[in-house]
Amino acid sequence: MYSQTTRAIKISVKPTFLEDQSSPAEHHFVWAYHVRIENTGRETVQLRNRHWRITDSFGRVQEVQGAGVVGEQPVLEPGESFEYTSGTPLTAPSGIMSGSYQMENTRGEKFDVTIPAFSLDSPHETVQLN
Repeated sequence: MYSQTTRAIKISVKPTFLEDQSSPAEHHFVWAYHVRIENTGRETVQLRNRHWRITDSFGRVQEVQGAGVVGEQPVLEPGESFEYTSGTPLTAPSGIMSGSYQMENTRGEKFDVTIPAFSLDSPHETVQLN
């Protein structure tokens, strides 16, 4: 589990390699990632936008931006949390994801919350130590 807190918004992510949806011989590797967004602060916030940066083990970068997450823009009162699961395919056996969520409080102030960088590891990656 990877976690990071920005302005009292705690983001926790747990990635899982999906062997049954992957085809290593065809360079197709798939991960699910479960995200928990927890409002540990005193103000109500709404998740407005997401920005992901996905880098595979060959150094190729994909950027994903858009409104909300999984079709929702959840409102989180103090003490509330929101969880969702999504996924990403890669043509490489490993990678890393990081990003941010744009949040908005009830005063209309927008701010970014960091999504901690997390690794996408499959059992098909050969690890070499230097």
